[in-house]
Amino acid sequence: MSMIGEHARLAPAELSRAIQDPDWGWDFVEEHLAADPGDGTPVPGGRLHSTGKMWHALEYLLKRRGVEVNVVHGEEEMPGADDWGYGPPRTITPERVQLAAEAMAAITPEGLVEGVTPAELASAGIYPYADSAPEGRLDDAAVAYQDLNAFIQTTARLRHGLIAWIA
Repeated sequence: MSMIGEHARLAPAELSRAIQDPDWGWDFVEEHLAADPGDGTPVPGGRLHSTGKMWHALEYLLKRRGVEVNVVHGEEEMPGADDWGYGPPRTITPERVQLAAEAMAAITPEGLVEGVTPAELASAGIYPYADSAPEGRLDDAAVAYQDLNAFIQTTARLRHGLIAWIA
């Protein structure tokens, strides 16, 4: 079974409610999962986003490019939340989403992977590259970044916050 990066976009009042009542937050996610077509394609304006198996590579590459907000794992652990897969979910405030969006707007998909090799990611133990042949492609990471960036830009434009988790 693969580890998958997941995000849910919530309005400020919804994010506050999810922080106060993590079970409500999970119900919110499940409700939106039920409405998702489930084919893995990004839904324009959708409340949920998955980075698939590229979550670890994206975290590494974004950090390498100086993005200080951890849009992959989130920043603040939701107090009292159960494990949503590989640990409890974490939140990102609307203000921090805005900061991430500004930083990410300056990074193209090609620029994110520029100067990086699959062998570098493999030797750094970055999933899923560490689990595959070093000649693996970076195209998947660039595409995953393009989709994540679009989701982050929409979240910032709407002044929403995020819940992030690894499932």
